[in-house]
Amino acid sequence: MLKLNNTMSRKVESFKPRNDGQVKMFTCGPSIYRRPHVGNYRSFLWEDVLQRYLEFLDYRVERVINFTDVEDKAIAEAEKEGAEVKELTDSIAQQFLDDAVLLKIKLPDFIPRSSTSVDQAVELIKKLLEKGYAYRHANDVFYDPLKFKGFGKLFRLDMKQWPKEKKRFKRDTYPGRRWNLGDFILWHGYKDGDQLYWDTEIGRGRPSWNIQDPAMITKHLGYQIDIACGGIDNIYRHHDYNIAVIEAVSGKEFSRYWLHGEHLLVDGKKMSKSRGNIIYPEDLLNDGYSAAQIRFYLIYGHHRKKMNLTRKNLQQTSNKLDILKGMIKELTTHSDSAKENGTARRLLAGLLPDFERSMNEDLNVGLAFDKLFDSLARLMELKRKAMLAKTASEELLQKTKQIDQVLQVIHNDEQN
Repeated sequence: MLKLNNTMSRKVESFKPRNDGQVKMFTCGPSIYRRPHVGNYRSFLWEDVLQRYLEFLDYRVERVINFTDVEDKAIAEAEKEGAEVKELTDSIAQQFLDDAVLLKIKLPDFIPRSSTSVDQAVELIKKLLEKGYAYRHANDVFYDPLKFKGFGKLFRLDMKQWPKEKKRFKRDTYPGRRWNLGDFILWHGYKDGDQLYWDTEIGRGRPSWNIQDPAMITKHLGYQIDIACGGIDNIYRHHDYNIAVIEAVSGKEFSRYWLHGEHLLVDGKKMSKSRGNIIYPEDLLNDGYSAAQIRFYLIYGHHRKKMNLTRKNLQQTSNKLDILKGMIKELTTHSDSAKENGTARRLLAGLLPDFERSMNEDLNVGLAFDKLFDSLARLMELKRKAMLAKTASEELLQKTKQIDQVLQVIHNDEQN
């Protein structure tokens, strides 16, 4: 049975969706005011592996990944570039879609945007106002976390820290891993000179970042899902805000499982503009690495552990992938004189069970790949002794293609 490390419980739990055979999953998509880097793609890739593995296990996955396109940062960046917000965000959205094709990230047919979900944001805010969780202040609308029982439960926030005096936080996002101990904004009321706004039932303005994900989730998946995913930074504020908004409206548990991935470092340091160490997929392509090697590197390390991108590490994992692909190529060319062998049969019979056992342990891609590598190395020894029959070669090809429906790095020149 698949087991996942649930951030909410801080335990590894057996996965059981609300409805047998069906999984509803939300994965935080990119904020498209700037192009995603390889650290962002690490998150998108382990989430892709999760979806593909669930489908490998015969679940029907209904997934939403979103584009955040009307937050404060997008507006500021568009002003800086002298462009319209939509012009800026459309360009970056297309870059993401192109990179997703390159890295074989499976995306839903439709990706909602904050700007296409304003109607649902307004509906949520209206309900929060009616229930007393939200209130108006001037033209803005704020959420009072003290009204929601269990606020901060994902992070396990100590509410004893909460200030006695009323504090309001008006910006969409704040830097760093910190908690804003006060009320968070849901609706930015219109101010003279604003270029981006909607006329709605709750007034003229625009939805804040804090209501945008809940709007897109509830509009396209409903109020209860099975899995919510994102980077570890989302544990600070963002995901607890989502819980507070959605559960305050529905009165029901929003997500059964919360999964979070760690950072990708570059030479031991976090990527940032100030350090000048931001790396994009095309940078690695220009260095001579293939898309399959980039994908493999980013999924090989366990998603809950920090990964340090160095040229040495990237080269080592690329070599390992190349060796495995070379073994498959040699093992799937057969000799008619080769004989059936019991050891080969046992090794082949164990390929898929070994893969599943490793993946069932919280998506341990590295262990799954290493076990496959070791089995192929043993089969290579038999091959050299003419002890790998034609039927074994055909079975090997079929089973590695099944495994690659999840990994997408072995038979990468073929359509999967």
